[in-house]
Amino acid sequence: MSILNSLTKRSRLNSAIKQTKEARKSEGNKADYLFKKVYEDYADIVHDDPLRAEALYFWGHALLHQAKTKTGDEALALYRDAILKFAFCLTLEPNYLAAAIDGGVCYMDMARLEGAAKNSELYEKAQREFERANSIQAGAASYNLACIHALRGENEDCLKALENARDKGSLPDTQDILNDPDMAGVQDQAWFIELLESRNKKQEAAAKASEEDAAETSPETERGQTETDA
Repeated sequence: MSILNSLTKRSRLNSAIKQTKEARKSEGNKADYLFKKVYEDYADIVHDDPLRAEALYFWGHALLHQAKTKTGDEALALYRDAILKFAFCLTLEPNYLAAAIDGGVCYMDMARLEGAAKNSELYEKAQREFERANSIQAGAASYNLACIHALRGENEDCLKALENARDKGSLPDTQDILNDPDMAGVQDQAWFIELLESRNKKQEAAAKASEEDAAETSPETERGQTETDA
């Protein structure tokens, strides 16, 4: 493929990604029309092109978000299509982190949609995708794994996953965790409360230390020191 052709397809891919964002903000028939259009663009881009892995990921990403706007069999069909795109992306680019994470998210959403048992095959597949993501980048999907363990009542494994997410810097904000329905079953556990309180105290201490450092190096402080020296 020529450099010019490659640049042209890169431009088209960037355009398709922007259109996907517009589709996500739209509703009803307009959203469906925009999603269909970007799918056609992604299909053309992945045809005999080195950008195919990236295009496949964003194609799957668009399908995932359209699925979230649907219900029943229509949503399930979109999730399955998204999973296929992520799987193909990972075949071409095994270290494509976002494809592994979003693949797991698809399985989680499908499990919720079907009211699947917490030890069902869908949750097992989600767990495998998140573990794959962690093998690509340590801790990247640890919070996702914590959600699965929380749903199953596996407290020890949930705590370990949350601690790993915290240590690797991928733990969501405290309020987001408290609002996460996946975590509802463990929020009254002493270890869960202690983990969040400990984290909040560290954040508060770090913020206070930062404020003190800023005060020590402020112009007013420096001017006062200069006047004292004089």
